[in-house]
Amino acid sequence: MASSDYSARHLSVLEGLEAVRKRPGMYIGSTDSRGLMHCLWEIIDNSVDEALGGHGSEISVILHSDDSVEVRDRARGVPVDIEPKTGLSGVEVVFTKLHAGGKFGSGSYAASGGLHGVGASVVNALSARLDVEVDRDGKTYAMSFHRGEPGNFADTDGPSPDSPFTPFVSGSELRVVGKVKKGVTGTRVRYWADPQIFTRGAAFQTDELTGRARQTAFLVPGLAIDITDERGETPTTETFRFDGGISEFVDFLAADAPLTDTWRLQGAGTFVETVPVLQPTGAMMPTELTRDVEVDIALRWGTGYETVFRSFVNIIATPKGGTHQAGFEAGLMKFLRSQVELNARRLKVGNDKLDKDDILAGLTAVLTVRLPEPQFEGQTKEILGTPGVRNIVANVVAKAMAERFSSSKRDGKAQTALVLDKIVAEMKSRISARAHKETQRRKNALESSSLPAKLVDCRSSDVANSELMIVEGDSALGTAKLARDSEYQALLPIRGKILNVQKASVSDMLSNAECASIIQVIGAGSGRSFDITQARYGKIIIMSDADVDGAHIRTLLLTLFFRYMRPMIDEGRIYAAVPPLHRVVVINPGSKPNETIYTYSEKELEGVLAGLKRSGKKYQDPIQRYKGLGEMDADQLSETTMDRRYRTLRRVTVVDAEAAENASKVFELLMGNDVAPRKEFIIAGEGLDRDRIDV
Repeated sequence: MASSDYSARHLSVLEGLEAVRKRPGMYIGSTDSRGLMHCLWEIIDNSVDEALGGHGSEISVILHSDDSVEVRDRARGVPVDIEPKTGLSGVEVVFTKLHAGGKFGSGSYAASGGLHGVGASVVNALSARLDVEVDRDGKTYAMSFHRGEPGNFADTDGPSPDSPFTPFVSGSELRVVGKVKKGVTGTRVRYWADPQIFTRGAAFQTDELTGRARQTAFLVPGLAIDITDERGETPTTETFRFDGGISEFVDFLAADAPLTDTWRLQGAGTFVETVPVLQPTGAMMPTELTRDVEVDIALRWGTGYETVFRSFVNIIATPKGGTHQAGFEAGLMKFLRSQVELNARRLKVGNDKLDKDDILAGLTAVLTVRLPEPQFEGQTKEILGTPGVRNIVANVVAKAMAERFSSSKRDGKAQTALVLDKIVAEMKSRISARAHKETQRRKNALESSSLPAKLVDCRSSDVANSELMIVEGDSALGTAKLARDSEYQALLPIRGKILNVQKASVSDMLSNAECASIIQVIGAGSGRSFDITQARYGKIIIMSDADVDGAHIRTLLLTLFFRYMRPMIDEGRIYAAVPPLHRVVVINPGSKPNETIYTYSEKELEGVLAGLKRSGKKYQDPIQRYKGLGEMDADQLSETTMDRRYRTLRRVTVVDAEAAENASKVFELLMGNDVAPRKEFIIAGEGLDRDRIDV
């Protein structure tokens, strides 16, 4: 049991950390799994910062079976000597004092991910137990904490946060628990997240952990990161190490075929900023400091149209961008615009101007900047706010790109020409799509409609309540006309299989009659100019036959929506109708009317027939097997597929950004130009589960 004594020492230790426990969201964002992972990365980033400084090249992360996590490194080790201002050991200062450490306002680190000096102490405050061991000066030092308070645990059967705890009262003890060889240094931190703080169900996410470990290994060449998960029946270990750095990262991220090699743009610059500095008198005085900024960028253009961009500050991801990303885009835009103007006659651009989206189409890039004491918006460090970084990044990009475009090598000239051709083609496609979009608005009663003649529109103008049902074939259209609710259900027939847009260019897609009709009817444009607020229907429902050809048509349509109307999928407005495969008519005795049962798979049919036999009921034989929607009469189609009261719809969704990237790779694999990987995938049979692929 914890001691009931409460001394001035307890107050001084817990004064700052109690604020963390009362308002954890201010420091880690949330108290669910995301916050739990944020805590883990605060500890890992401390080890990574050591590796960035050239101290240690190995980091191990162990997810123990008792829900604790341990981070080990072979860096310099947390200081164990006494810090003169507080009279506490360096270990206790780092783990109990907010805004204390080697990264807060001084020069132990030229560039680091931590800058507020709160990471380790916040994790300690939010842990039921935290143990730290440090190898330094030939000895192993150890200290334990209970919800931020230092003391001793009386463990009997291995370390546990439930072991009796005795806090220090008059002074702390940094225990010496062993010896190490001369020159051996490192730190080991193991902690148990506090169930009083984190929500039930919060857990360490292995996929997120391995993903970010891989990312960090890309950003710090030569650093090896081991992830061991002991929570399952069989422990697993993954090791990440990449000596090629962010060039390898770009190759890993890119989903399309390369149009250029991976280019490396590097440079540096300085800026002056005024920051408050604590004077010996205790006053804070504004002081001008010169900051050095290192910029390292890897990029390549591919044959596709998606943009994959990652930005980092001192290896900390900034998913929402900031001044470094703004500088990158500004520098790239200014330079490429000047190049297009210089080559205007060859490229036939006229007076049109490049847009940012034209330049970013098909671009895969990783941007990293390193600087001391960057200014972030909040402790979660998602946006860089340091103003001086923008111009430095822009200048580095412009200068490095100028060197690349002035290269006299044949291969270099060919690649730069391809880049200009691609971005100009994107610009022309964007302008064409915008012109196309302007003719697609729903006309009022006094205007002539420019919508396709084959569209069977609904009467309602209530977008939220309306549905566009894309129907396979004219025969199904005839039945669907009779089965629909004309108030809110519109019908658009398509003839067979539309263009595979994963293989086609934007201009090919727009010139395809079926694709153009779908885009025109929906009325929100396509690609980067797509505006979901202009969509004419609340739901888009794909109605294709329940056979292989129907599944292929559905896949082609989903590819069109994924590539050119992605927000419709992101907002969950794309659906697939689920028509039945069989119709079973159960014969009832006497004057009682027969019963109709619809089944949607062979397995379901077998189960229904077996159930009828067990109950002694008869059914009409042969069983009706629908080969297509056109075989149903209007009542059957309405009852099974179109009537909101009885139908079943499958919503097509992309859960988050990472899943969207994976989905993009799946579409490229299954629908792209490269045949060999698709053939290998089909032969191997990996993941060919009907429930996964037959949307």
